[in-house]
Amino acid sequence: MSTPIIHMENIKKHYGNVIALNGVTFDVRAGECHCLLGDNGAGKSTFIKTMSGVHKPTEGSITFEGKALSFNSPRDAMEAGIATVFQDLAMIPLMSVTRNFFMGREPTKGRGLLKRFDIDTANEITMTEMRKMGINLRGPDQAVGTLSGGERQTVAIARAVHFGAKVLILDEPTSALGVRQTANVLATINRVRAQGVGVVFISHNVRHAMAVGDRFTVLNRGQTLGTATRGDINAAQLQDLMAGGQEMAELEGSLGGTI
Repeated sequence: MSTPIIHMENIKKHYGNVIALNGVTFDVRAGECHCLLGDNGAGKSTFIKTMSGVHKPTEGSITFEGKALSFNSPRDAMEAGIATVFQDLAMIPLMSVTRNFFMGREPTKGRGLLKRFDIDTANEITMTEMRKMGINLRGPDQAVGTLSGGERQTVAIARAVHFGAKVLILDEPTSALGVRQTANVLATINRVRAQGVGVVFISHNVRHAMAVGDRFTVLNRGQTLGTATRGDINAAQLQDLMAGGQEMAELEGSLGGTI
């Protein structure tokens, strides 16, 4: 077993009297897809925001590549090599794929007053990186808004990997996609893993998680219900954990088995 890129130990996050996370332990290794599963309100969003530097944990420790780290901002996490692709993707539909790919980090040429955006280099890199992810664009000047939802996800993922992500956090990347687009995104995740990037796949869809996951951690009410390895658990068991099997059994009993 390889050493985890990031290890989060006994993470707690309180908002006044509200306990959002209550002792969550989680890690991800290079080339692994570790799925974080849970229903709405389970604590998934709070946890990934803690991992990506948006929130500081109330208690607990974060170790990155064997060193204790404390992220004060998302920029700290990004500089360490933790990239997050949120559901909104942070893209401008009317801008080209190239402009969205490099947004704020454009390659330049020339010096001083003659320094300018090197559009040719940017276009070449964009086309190359998108081909690596299995997407053949009509051209680098194609507007992002003309791409399918799955292709836009792939642009965001390719961008994160190109700029040095060691850990890629994907927040419900397949939640609003059709079957074919979902298949494309899951294929992209496999390509990313092959490059040695550790993937944290946040989802409430067990089938999508089972398609790409190596390990599965289930969150419920801010606590982990356990971590299972591929082959040690099936989709039905994972779904039962997510749904709170004991709670459902008690509810069925109280309603006379009508569920």
